[in-house]
Amino acid sequence: MNIKPFAVEEWMNAYETGARYNIAETCVDSISLDELFELSGTHKESFLNKLCARRLTYGYIEGSPDLKEGIAALYHTIRSDEIVPAHGASGANHHVFYSLINPGDKVISIMPSYQQLYSIPASLGAKVEILHLKKENSYLPDLEELEEMARGGVKMICLNNPNNPTGALMSPEILKKVVDIAKKSDAYLLVDEVYRHLTQDDEWQPSIVDMYEKGISTSSMSKVFSLAGVRLGWIATHDKDALKQFWSHRDYNLISCGMIDDTIAALALASKNQILERNKKIIRENLDILDHWIQKEPRLSYVKPKAGTTALVYYDFPIDSYTLCRRMYDSCGTFVTPGDCFDEPHSMRIGYAADRDTLKKGLQAMSTFLDSLEAE
Repeated sequence: MNIKPFAVEEWMNAYETGARYNIAETCVDSISLDELFELSGTHKESFLNKLCARRLTYGYIEGSPDLKEGIAALYHTIRSDEIVPAHGASGANHHVFYSLINPGDKVISIMPSYQQLYSIPASLGAKVEILHLKKENSYLPDLEELEEMARGGVKMICLNNPNNPTGALMSPEILKKVVDIAKKSDAYLLVDEVYRHLTQDDEWQPSIVDMYEKGISTSSMSKVFSLAGVRLGWIATHDKDALKQFWSHRDYNLISCGMIDDTIAALALASKNQILERNKKIIRENLDILDHWIQKEPRLSYVKPKAGTTALVYYDFPIDSYTLCRRMYDSCGTFVTPGDCFDEPHSMRIGYAADRDTLKKGLQAMSTFLDSLEAE
């Protein structure tokens, strides 16, 4: 199987550990187990004693009841038996394609987006067509174009909502129209919802699985719950045929998730309100910091995100984004992601959900670098 290099992940792997100011990170400022115990009101010694006494078997093959009940509570209509745990959202996305997509299947995906959503189906021999999201349309899909692309039939439509890297958020009205398009072809509608719940207002953001029988939601503990070190994600859907395929293929490549990850994730999900309150405060206050900074930078522009943890910021220097981001990293230690990783030239993805001090210092250092670049 041939697959294109994963541009974002290769960039992160090469530079992340040495960054002075990491504002390429897309998770909300990560928490420790101590912080999780404090947020959840859990007695640390009791929890650890119980955990350490457990024998390290495979655990619950299909996920523990506590974990699956916690995940189901993130949706309105999903039941515990309609959830398939996976190794992170990346594992969940890969598993969906591996289970459902065959050579020759037509798949529609958006761009810019997370590269998995178009490179994996292409590697499996699918005929992938790209719906390009445009800045002038606030990175929302052109529904007429999508309907035209889906004409004649499509096996799966792939979306990312909220969007990475732009922070765009499709409204329930837009999602309903996308569902109507998918229904005409009886198509699966896969939505990577890994940033769902991280909105700039308190409106409930519906999941695609609460809107469409063949909707498939993927997500994880990494972004919303600040627990990337817990390598646990999931697939949720009502579609019985898809679930049958997911479980069948899972026997070949997963068996079970780690019982320690399962236990920690279940604890966090039982305390989701406390974690979400913390994390929404971080992204809302930090987006204000980013927005004020961009407004003072005449060389930069963006569409202000509606949700998520990332923003796609354009610059007006005659230099490609890989070169700009490498030079900035070497010059001042500020680490961001080149827009060319998303096929968006002359831009960079900034993750604004880091701790406030890192964000402020990273942006300040970037301003100094941009001044020196302009003086050349």
